[in-house]
Amino acid sequence: MINTNTTQAPTLSWPRRISVALADIKLAHSVFALPFAILATFIVAPRTESGTIDYSDLPITLTLIILCMVFARTWAMLVNRVADANLDAENDRTKRRAFASGQLSKRDGFLLLSACAIAFVISAAGFGFFFENWLPTQLAIPVLAWIGFYSFTKRFTFLCHLFLGGALAASPIAAAIAINPSLLPETPEVFTLAMMVLLWVAGFDIIYALQDLEHDRKAKLNSIPAKFGWKSAIWIARLFHLVALLALLQTWRQSSSLSTLFLIAIILTALLLIYEHIILAQRGKAGIPIAFFTLNGIISLTLGVMGSLDIVLS
Repeated sequence: MINTNTTQAPTLSWPRRISVALADIKLAHSVFALPFAILATFIVAPRTESGTIDYSDLPITLTLIILCMVFARTWAMLVNRVADANLDAENDRTKRRAFASGQLSKRDGFLLLSACAIAFVISAAGFGFFFENWLPTQLAIPVLAWIGFYSFTKRFTFLCHLFLGGALAASPIAAAIAINPSLLPETPEVFTLAMMVLLWVAGFDIIYALQDLEHDRKAKLNSIPAKFGWKSAIWIARLFHLVALLALLQTWRQSSSLSTLFLIAIILTALLLIYEHIILAQRGKAGIPIAFFTLNGIISLTLGVMGSLDIVLS
């Protein structure tokens, strides 16, 4: 039965509602995009006369970046849960989600979305107050619109996975704009890093969508698995991941600050992606949780941490 719940759930306190919403959208999955924003922060961070990073403003900078990333990601996932509540209620895999099951109402969702949007704009304004850079504030609403748009794309295009990739790929570019927008034209590696994120995320989102292949076809939703079938979708995901690795190599080649550690991280990423597709080939749908969540979380942390350390140590 389609869930048409639009009234406020009366049995939960607001602290409990917030807890349920955060558990439902898995806040820990911010790890997919946050390391790339932090890496971009180190790439464009102001330097001293000797060429080393100027650490005087870095604590405030990183705090604002993390706040913006968390509020933006929470906004985007809440948009997804609220917009898809009725669709999720018809899917056995997702029918227990908070909004689909009626544990949280759509009114709750709209209030939480408003709070996240306000918190994101305030966090973005921090770059204006502390560093006189008001570009993040001016771009805050367009950014929210862009990252929330993905949730509606499955209704009209099988390229929805690329829209999700584009939403996460905005993270390194947005961080660079917030930190040092004047340096962005001189750091093409930020854009190739964003291209890597776009294709990497699109690839593993195709893998994730394999779980809903039959449901998407029945509900007339668009996805690469629903349009092309299981085998073709896997090969498209492999192609995306191959090109993502090439974009990573180009990022390393273009950068004057990324060196040996980042190259090692690229090699580890290649091995992890190969392992991801081996697991999927061997275990099928049962391998998706490991392939989607665990390995891709390790990939993002590996690239973000080792890339940032590479810049700091050099």
